[in-house]
Amino acid sequence: MWYAEHHNMDSIASSATSVLIAHVAAHTRTIRLGAGRRHAAEPLAAATIAEQFGTLETLHPGRIDLGLGRAPGSDQQTMRALRRSPASADSFPQDVLELQGYLTGETRIPGVHATPGKGTDVPLYILGSSLFGAQLAAMLGLPYAFASHFARPPRWRRPSRSTGRSFKPSAQLAEPYVIAALNVIAAETTEEAEEQFLDSKRLRVSRFLGRGRTFTTEEADMILDSPAGQQLVQMAKYSAVGNPAEVKAVRGAVRRARPGRRADRGVLGARQEGLDALG
Repeated sequence: MWYAEHHNMDSIASSATSVLIAHVAAHTRTIRLGAGRRHAAEPLAAATIAEQFGTLETLHPGRIDLGLGRAPGSDQQTMRALRRSPASADSFPQDVLELQGYLTGETRIPGVHATPGKGTDVPLYILGSSLFGAQLAAMLGLPYAFASHFARPPRWRRPSRSTGRSFKPSAQLAEPYVIAALNVIAAETTEEAEEQFLDSKRLRVSRFLGRGRTFTTEEADMILDSPAGQQLVQMAKYSAVGNPAEVKAVRGAVRRARPGRRADRGVLGARQEGLDALG
């Protein structure tokens, strides 16, 4: 289970991913846990992240993953509050290498080590929604997780092919490895699941187009029918929605996709409200 790191978003409660992972790991025994979208260029970044996840791996050996993305996971105002600079995205490849050095014990900054962290070899994953992330993952020999749960559909196969063509084997990975994300909304009935899916699209309208305003149900539905709204609808194209049998059928179809159009692994994104979502 991975927790997505986003900040200043009422609908997402996983802003402090390392704290949440520690809580869930302490109450489970075997499940793998990871963070999605930790930005390696945040203040005190690479060394701090290495210490945090090195500590988690030391406490829970073989159960921790670390996904890294260059997107900030917030708006510009929130970025300022977090003391992050938009320019930090430019140094993302170097920051990933620095972080990797701390976790493998081959530090790139003489005299600086992560304790705990050194030698834990926490698996790294590059997260993204563009060719940049795919090409970086291929160059570093790391797995690539593509955000197909919200990235526009035409982009999907290009990153997958790009990763395969330019992949360079590494100590972590011998062959290209691509993860695709899929939204999942399951309910007891198809109608109930479709209603929840519509609610999630209405939330996207306020989040992406509201500029601080929350739309009524009627307003959100009108916007969804507009050209701008249709772009948001397309962002949710890769979704499995329905009763348990219908959702299972969609997942099975994804697994059976022919070679060249198939991901090595899928990651499922589910929407759940309330404290029960924290596990």
